[in-house]
Amino acid sequence: MNLDKQMDADIKPVRGISAIWFVPIVALLIGVWMVYYHLSHQGPAITIYFDSAEGMEAGKTKIKSRYVNIGEVESIRLNEEGDGVNVTARLAKSAEKMLVEDTNFWVVTPKITLAGVSGLDTLISGVYIELAPGASKKSADTYTALESAPITPKGTPGLHLTLNSNKEFDYAKGDPIIYKGLTVGQIDDVFFNIEQRVVYYNAFINAPYHELITSNTRFWDASGLTVSLNAEGISVNTGNVETMLTNGVTFDVPDGMPLGDKITERTDFDIYQDYLSASNARYTQSLPYVMLVNDSIRGLNVGAPVEYRGVQIGQVTAVNLGSVDPKELYNDAISIPVLINLNPGRVGLPDTQQGAEIMNEQNINWVKSGLRASLKTGNVLTGSLFVDLQHFDLPKLKEIASYKGYAVIPTVKNEFSQITDKFGQLVDKINRLPINDMATNANATLTNANTTLANASALLVDLQRSTNSLDKLLTAADQQQLIQELTATLENISRLSGDFSQGSTGYEQLQQGIQSISDVMYELKPLLEQLKHQPNGLIFDSGTEHLEPKKHPEVTQ
Repeated sequence: MNLDKQMDADIKPVRGISAIWFVPIVALLIGVWMVYYHLSHQGPAITIYFDSAEGMEAGKTKIKSRYVNIGEVESIRLNEEGDGVNVTARLAKSAEKMLVEDTNFWVVTPKITLAGVSGLDTLISGVYIELAPGASKKSADTYTALESAPITPKGTPGLHLTLNSNKEFDYAKGDPIIYKGLTVGQIDDVFFNIEQRVVYYNAFINAPYHELITSNTRFWDASGLTVSLNAEGISVNTGNVETMLTNGVTFDVPDGMPLGDKITERTDFDIYQDYLSASNARYTQSLPYVMLVNDSIRGLNVGAPVEYRGVQIGQVTAVNLGSVDPKELYNDAISIPVLINLNPGRVGLPDTQQGAEIMNEQNINWVKSGLRASLKTGNVLTGSLFVDLQHFDLPKLKEIASYKGYAVIPTVKNEFSQITDKFGQLVDKINRLPINDMATNANATLTNANTTLANASALLVDLQRSTNSLDKLLTAADQQQLIQELTATLENISRLSGDFSQGSTGYEQLQQGIQSISDVMYELKPLLEQLKHQPNGLIFDSGTEHLEPKKHPEVTQ
């Protein structure tokens, strides 16, 4: 083989890629996949507007829902106007369905209120943003945070109501709504309408108590401890322990009213001052009348009952109605106008216009026939008055007087005024008596009586002296008679002694009697001796042996 022979090389172009390039390509693909995986699993970013970023930090402040972390704050910056902050947060992919238009956000911080304590866990972990999902179907990525947590979370079963009040009850968010002492709801929000000057309270009644709300339900104030003094006495009312520390509202269907239809959607209700006001609100028809009172109206308050034979048929709605004419200020007979309302529904008539017309016609006829009004004391302790309507036997009136367009019910004086008048009449009668002449005659009579008594005293002294003399005479007479009786007794004793003296007949007879007795005793001496030694000697002969009782021989022991 010839090694020196030259050989030509066969050169071909290489078209393949070097294997070394597979490493960066694989790394690039892995990076792209990681970016895709991160982007595909990354949750949505949202912007939340706050008034202040107090307590929040980017990269640390969490977003939670029901105490579960679902996101984190990424950045915090001031808004363009400088009156708030824009917080950008990133949420987990699983929380994307919660981001709808009516979703609420708020900052949870420690709070201590009369209603309770909340947010104590933030003392260690720091503040966080709470998310409450809404019920809307439309998504959103921009929100305005609430100033504080909503009282009633969205989706809570129950019933939303609007309570209206033009009084200064001053309820706040979170104040309880109670029913028979049990807290069944709360005030969610407060809104004051400047044009209407009415306060609106958004309230919520929790299930199942929302079924208690009907068309005839009435709400009234139950704040703190209420003490009222009225014609019926002293009454103390309170809701429960919670409402004694805060304000509160209670509700019920007033006694005597039907339950009514159930309320299933937001409805407006008025808040009344107390149960009595809420109960009286059932009467839609009322008839106004005026009383012109000549007595004192101290103790007569608005809301005082108007009674007819003990049954309440209305109430006082105004005291000292309107202003008094200056020309009448110096008139001694000036009367104070009092406005009362009578309700046909209280007397069994229909609470309609027709019922009001029937009651008005009847009242006019009664007033013409002698129906009169008077003020009476309802409670002695409080001095509260009420209006009493009674029939009197008086001349019939031809027409009914009016005052500022209201029919006037004539009045009679009250019990105290009648007693005062009778006492005044008695004093006048006493004043008309001739007291001076009677006193002069009485003095003369007393002088004569004193003279007569002095003469009688002198006569009594003389009589006393005569009595003493008579006593002495009677004493002397008694002593003389006693001496005579003693003398006669001694004489009798002397004669008796003379009859029994020695040598007298009586003495001899006495001696003979004693001798006879001595002889008899001597003769009886042997017999007595025998009886002493032998008591049976009078029955058995003295020579007979003494018999002794012996046992019969046939008798065995």
